[in-house]
Amino acid sequence: MILVTGGAGFIGANFVRDWLGCTNESVLVIDKLTYSGNRENLRGLDVDARYAFVHGDIGDRARVGDLMARHRPRAIVHFAAETHVDRSIDGPGEFVRTNVNGTFELLEAARAYHARLAADERDGFRFLHVSTDEVYGSLGPDDPAFTEATAYAPNSPYAASKAASDHLVRAYHHTYGLPTLTTNCSNNYGPYQLPEKLIPLVILHALEGKPLPIYGDGRNVRDWLYVGDHCAGVRAVLERGVTGATYNIGGENERTNIDVVRMICAILDELRPRSDGRYADQITFVKDRPGHDRRYAINAARIRAELGWRPFQTFEAGLRLTVAWYLDNLSWVESACNGAHRAWIQKQYSTSS
Repeated sequence: MILVTGGAGFIGANFVRDWLGCTNESVLVIDKLTYSGNRENLRGLDVDARYAFVHGDIGDRARVGDLMARHRPRAIVHFAAETHVDRSIDGPGEFVRTNVNGTFELLEAARAYHARLAADERDGFRFLHVSTDEVYGSLGPDDPAFTEATAYAPNSPYAASKAASDHLVRAYHHTYGLPTLTTNCSNNYGPYQLPEKLIPLVILHALEGKPLPIYGDGRNVRDWLYVGDHCAGVRAVLERGVTGATYNIGGENERTNIDVVRMICAILDELRPRSDGRYADQITFVKDRPGHDRRYAINAARIRAELGWRPFQTFEAGLRLTVAWYLDNLSWVESACNGAHRAWIQKQYSTSS
């Protein structure tokens, strides 16, 4: 069986569902259930005997160590993290506590557990750390895409906290021999993403007749990766990756933010047309984010060549699937977007440019 941290969050929950659908192996989820963790993301899995959930904090080394000793996972897949750049600007402390200190405590628990395993179990054990392309910094319009050899240059408190956790994972492999793997992914999108990130936020605001907020001039570029493709990439790295190595996982779908928003509007015009006008009429430009990185792009040649992974979804197909999912799951949106969440969104995007 495997242990998944942060398994009630967006990518973690998709991974747990993907894992149970693609393998016969059990999974134990641990999640602190902060604002971004939601048991509703895992609804329906309780009937599967292979699935178990623990409400807990990765920073509680003793409890995590006890879970490892009792359940004896052959691998840890570490998704648990604070991930929103805007929230890291407003309150960086929680990002350091979770992403840096939490990862340290988890690594210490894993190191102690790994040392107690029998030789054959120890050889097969893996600690897979899921990270982000934001650790590499920002690209110019003509710069080559990030590779695994790109120097780290984080520009936000979020990116810096993830960079620190990446370095800790690397150090635990080289110093203690912990069999680690690291993945750095591009921007994910898909089902169960909290509507504070661009794509689900635009879908929700469009349906509610609210302004569709776009930072700055809207020309910031992101490389978009459908979450199901990301999950397949993580599985490939866990199954066949070289210990101590890093693998970039990217969708090879570079788009400007304004183009993404216009695509969402066009899909909504088709699937859920307004009674008056078009959704693009709601686009509003707002004051830019401090230190907003201009462009991200992932070179995923290594995972393609070594592990045979490649993204399955085109951006157009994945975006249509995503919009359709939100239209079909508005009750989930309502449960995820409580009063505190909506108040934060209102504050964050209230200033026009």
